[in-house]
Amino acid sequence: MTKLSVNINKVATLRNARGGNNPNVLQVALDCERFGAQGITVHPRPDERHIRYQDVRDLRPRVTTEFNIEGNPIEKYTDLVLEVHPDQVTLVPDGNDQITSNHGWDTVENRSFLTDIVGRFNEAGIRTSIFVDANPRMVEAARECGAARVELYTEPYAANYARDREEAIRPFIDAAIAAREVGLGLNAGHDLSLENLAFYHQMIPWTDEVSIGHAVICDALYLGLQETIRRYLDCLK
Repeated sequence: MTKLSVNINKVATLRNARGGNNPNVLQVALDCERFGAQGITVHPRPDERHIRYQDVRDLRPRVTTEFNIEGNPIEKYTDLVLEVHPDQVTLVPDGNDQITSNHGWDTVENRSFLTDIVGRFNEAGIRTSIFVDANPRMVEAARECGAARVELYTEPYAANYARDREEAIRPFIDAAIAAREVGLGLNAGHDLSLENLAFYHQMIPWTDEVSIGHAVICDALYLGLQETIRRYLDCLK
């Protein structure tokens, strides 16, 4: 079964806009679990403009489903991951000025760096996933870096879904097959939504996990959080 991990960054963005603790990030995470989500994802950035490093520390002992921490493995981030010991760490090549993630790692060009970082997390017993574009060579090289999984960057699929979903999914199928052939677990994330998730899952049913945040929170404004999570889970049946 493909797990749904809810990224709660946007909840933190809303909280930070006014200060205080409303909405309560921890409570929303627990509610997501209560409503059926099988994981919680956070993506702390150096400027802490949404999820704060302290949020990660507060969430770790309370999250009972899979806890996934995404981010660029700068020293501060790496130290945080090793401190709180999540179930999974997802390495994302974010620049400090990026609004959101917009590309995957070049796992060939950055092989030495990634191998060192992945090795540190593997030694600590933390499953490591590398965020990559839908390119079989990048997938294969992620395996060479020692990763247990890759997460496919799905924004190009989402952007082209309405125009031609068969064409949009093709490179992702190729990358997913490459992951399976080299023994990598497979995650997916970025701009997956109620519009495009079911078809993605239908075509790549061996996906281990999808991480979805922005669309879930937007849909919850209209549908409520519980109904929204139910509908996303239905897409993964």
